Amino acid sequence: MRRGALLAIAVTAALTNSACIVGPNYAKPATPVAASFKEPLPPNFKEAEGWKQGEPKDDLHRGKWWEVFNDPGLNALEEQIDVSNQTLAAAEAQFRGARAAIRVAHSGLYPVLTGGASVVGNGTSGSLTNTRAIGATQTAVLTVPSAGATWAPDLWGQVRRTIEAATATAQASAADLENARLSIQGEVALDYFQLRGQDAQKQLLDSTVKAYEDALRLTQNRYAQGVASQVDVVQAQTQLEQTRAQSTETEVTRQQFEHAIAILIGKPPSQLTIAMAPVAAPTAPAAANIPAIPGVIPSELLERRPDIAGNERRVAAANAQIGVAISAYYPTLSLGASGGLESSSLLSLFTWPSRFWSLGPSLSETILDFGRRRGITEGAQAAYDQTVANYRQTVLTAFQNVEDELSTLRILERESGQQADAVRYAERSLQLANAQYTGGITTYLQVITAQTFALQNELTAVQLNTRRITASVSLIQALGGGWDVSKLPSGKDVTPAYGGKNTK
Repeated sequence: MRRGALLAIAVTAALTNSACIVGPNYAKPATPVAASFKEPLPPNFKEAEGWKQGEPKDDLHRGKWWEVFNDPGLNALEEQIDVSNQTLAAAEAQFRGARAAIRVAHSGLYPVLTGGASVVGNGTSGSLTNTRAIGATQTAVLTVPSAGATWAPDLWGQVRRTIEAATATAQASAADLENARLSIQGEVALDYFQLRGQDAQKQLLDSTVKAYEDALRLTQNRYAQGVASQVDVVQAQTQLEQTRAQSTETEVTRQQFEHAIAILIGKPPSQLTIAMAPVAAPTAPAAANIPAIPGVIPSELLERRPDIAGNERRVAAANAQIGVAISAYYPTLSLGASGGLESSSLLSLFTWPSRFWSLGPSLSETILDFGRRRGITEGAQAAYDQTVANYRQTVLTAFQNVEDELSTLRILERESGQQADAVRYAERSLQLANAQYTGGITTYLQVITAQTFALQNELTAVQLNTRRITASVSLIQALGGGWDVSKLPSGKDVTPAYGGKNTK
């Protein structure tokens, strides 16, 4: 038995060493990449330190991209995402499941060992014989211990292709985790700055309420002196209460943003309160606080976006599955061995004559399956083509995201300057209307009209500032934040540990 086992091991090793891997080897699909972005870079879109073109591994803040906004409140919220967000917890669990699938695939490279013991008893009835029944006979067979091993050498690379597919899938899952993290980080920043935008609007409305209160007192005094009519007083009161209502309305939207942020950081809304922050000159264009945005070239976008990296890894996994399907066309070699002790008596069970063993290979080949293997192979090829198309579409969408945000920032910057001029003219118009009304030249309706135009233009300026800073957040998201493909785990990184040690 020992010589046979050694011979089988030697033959198997020779077969394994000479084994090939069927199916296409992976090559990253080509994608349409422009030499430059269509949109011109805005003045604040530059090469900040750590974001040099052509060196995507040098990352600003090591992935903490939100720190470019220099807002301690935002920084504190972003740090809580990894700890409590349940969407990230689900993505992380999915990644661990993908790693476990690699362990399952790796097991196909090694023999399966079994062991056991049994006691089998049987009896024969005497009435079933042709002779006169003389009573039943009973025997018992003891088999203890016994062991067996089976192994199918990976001659055609089916197992290795399966490992390749599982590894690429795990890497894709890791990229999905990073993409989910980036998405949540961006959503927190967007909600936070929109919340601050509501703070700026409320601050503007509250200051306007105070101005309208002064205007109402002036009108009431003029009415008491017989200079103004009661209509002027009622109009001033209406304007005041309407503005107060607008100020109160901002609290509704603000609370909704606060609740959304609480859920994103994994807390019930009742456990998060974000204090209002005063805004200096909320209608000024500079109040948008637009940070220096990292400059990249289009080709780098393929390395910076985790969603692109994830889809590329899915292409690699689908390519490996083609090899798995093709391997079914080849014969399967299986080696089996078993041995143990067997006896009908416990007294003789552990003696040398009670030993038994078996050893031998088996070869099987599917001769006719009525197109099953062909269908599976064609399905694997179609799945590969689908993942390639999805990958290329993801790349195109990424370019669209960047172009959208670049154009938004460029246009909003020009619009903010124009709106600042409109605010100045509206404020000047209000000053003139107040002076004319005080001098008795015009009616209070002219003042009301000027107040309305001034407030509308100031609110529009505040909203433009909010849109500009949220567009900056969206642009950084579209560029992949601080992530790049070098952070994608290697095959060794995603392979689970064996025997208490990692395989890397």
